[in-house]
Amino acid sequence: MRKPVVRACLTALTGLAATALTVTAAVPAAAGGGPFVGPLHTVRTIASTVPANGDVNPYGTVLIQHSDGKLRRGDILVSNFNNKKNQQGTGTTLVEVSPRGEVSQFARIDRRHLPGPCPGGVGLTTALSVLPGGWVVVGSLPTKDGTSATAKAGCLIVLDERGRVRETIAGHGINGPWDMTAATHGDTTDLFVTNVLNGTVRANGRVVHRGTVLRLTLCSHGEDQPPTLMSTTTIGSGFAERTDPNALVIGPTGVGLGDDDTLYVADTLGNRITAIRDASTRRDTAGTGRVVTSGGALNGPLGLAVAPHDEILTVNSGDGNLVDTAADGRQLAVRTLDSSGSPAGAGALFGLAVDRDHRKVYFVDDATNTLNVLERP
Repeated sequence: MRKPVVRACLTALTGLAATALTVTAAVPAAAGGGPFVGPLHTVRTIASTVPANGDVNPYGTVLIQHSDGKLRRGDILVSNFNNKKNQQGTGTTLVEVSPRGEVSQFARIDRRHLPGPCPGGVGLTTALSVLPGGWVVVGSLPTKDGTSATAKAGCLIVLDERGRVRETIAGHGINGPWDMTAATHGDTTDLFVTNVLNGTVRANGRVVHRGTVLRLTLCSHGEDQPPTLMSTTTIGSGFAERTDPNALVIGPTGVGLGDDDTLYVADTLGNRITAIRDASTRRDTAGTGRVVTSGGALNGPLGLAVAPHDEILTVNSGDGNLVDTAADGRQLAVRTLDSSGSPAGAGALFGLAVDRDHRKVYFVDDATNTLNVLERP
């Protein structure tokens, strides 16, 4: 039964390559009648993201588009990076939160019972996507004791719609998967994954320029069998990265795919957003890509999501602000999401997800361990 599906995957890949030059250009931000976040001024806490085992430090955030198994359309899935002792790279849980504040544990991953290799174990990162059929893929950058000295390469962990771990994807250039976005084309799905451990631990806090963006192409086998890896391509490289006693590691973080097949990358240490063209079809690295915008309201951008008309939403590590940037580099709007701490909101914001239908932005705040929403008053 698997051979026809594999052939379909290969056909889909060939078709993408053949039509790569026919994609339409992004619509300018002005076509949407103003910035996406223009009417959004209210921040509201939805619920705590702390599950029964006490995991904290919510990182990954994804809006569920289709109901499958335990996954409910419109809910938000969140991954936790720390355990109850607040040790980084040791979180093992995924929680599901409804817009009404109902919280349930989607999965708790046991490092002792993984179905395949995951160097170092389990420490769930911002890399989180839900694929067709309810397959959940989450990144792991694990440590033994919450310090960068013990950080290992990790893997991608694949769970089914019931929260059961079915597969791991390790090696193939995966080395500290930090964030991720996904795009599906027929029977294939491309995972775009940033990696932040290439040479960072050995550099012991010094900046190295070895951060990467990988495109991993998966083939779907339906609801009963997890997707399998078909190919891996390095499409971005040379990003600045380093270990950090507070953040564990800093490097290229959020990624989002635009309508014209441009992948936008939050280059955290470079304090900029860059763009990699032809992300789904290119066969080589674009280096760090073209600079879309830098400086201005950006302050160490972490999480990234693409809104309608290819507006790029990023959240800062240096303060509690969200920045809305047009694809042409104009910084359109700024919203304060977290005003606590000193400096205000620093280091609290990671994952965010855009609800295009209801014009909302969901985000996690790891200073309060909550899921929140930016919405209309």
